[in-house]
Amino acid sequence: VQLQASGGGLVQTGGSLRLSCAVSGFTLDYYAIAWFRQAPGKEREGVACIRRYSGSSTYYSDSVKGRFTISRDNAKNTVFLQMNSLKPEDTAVYYCAGRDGSSCPKGPRDFGSWGQGTLVTVSS
Repeated sequence: VQLQASGGGLVQTGGSLRLSCAVSGFTLDYYAIAWFRQAPGKEREGVACIRRYSGSSTYYSDSVKGRFTISRDNAKNTVFLQMNSLKPEDTAVYYCAGRDGSSCPKGPRDFGSWGQGTLVTVSS
């Protein structure tokens, strides 16, 4: 089971980025996939999660609702995180994580498979 996150970079306030999480070793539709982020000196926090089968989504933080969208392409075995109207406080390393389950729990420990992280920096 492997996950590989990509798409991070430097963007100005108000800009957009799309992160990708390419998965291999398992069928994407059988896993819940989440995005977490970790800013310097802070704990890792959940951003969004997309459930297996139904593809329904959960946004863990009110701060990203309406700005971020999680989606998946089963044919490409990839989950995306579209981030719009970015703010400096969105600056963090973003990780994708997977779990063999139907729910989207909030805690990082509930996800057993992790990608390596991609850095997003939003300049003011």
